[in-house]
Amino acid sequence: MFLELTEDSLNQYLSDNPKVMVQYAASWCGNCRIMKPKFKKLASENEDVAFLIVDAEKFPESRKFAKVDNLPTFAAFQNGALVDQVQTNKAEVLTDLFAKIK
Repeated sequence: MFLELTEDSLNQYLSDNPKVMVQYAASWCGNCRIMKPKFKKLASENEDVAFLIVDAEKFPESRKFAKVDNLPTFAAFQNGALVDQVQTNKAEVLTDLFAKIK
């Protein structure tokens, strides 16, 4: 599943899905736009994991689940708990993060 959240509801997705990958992004963020297709491709190859894009500026409650101090930030969650997170614009770093919950 790949979804861009339209409301501040990350907590619901973390409750409903055992494995979740999140890209924290913002509309003005160039590296976020560069990474979005790579994130979406990883999602299409792993349909058993929820891949969510969260606008870090619009959704402050969803932002609280990870330490987001730079964009893009990627976070991996398993059973509702944060496993790890990275700030990157490199696909291989994103793949390494994903491997921690695969």
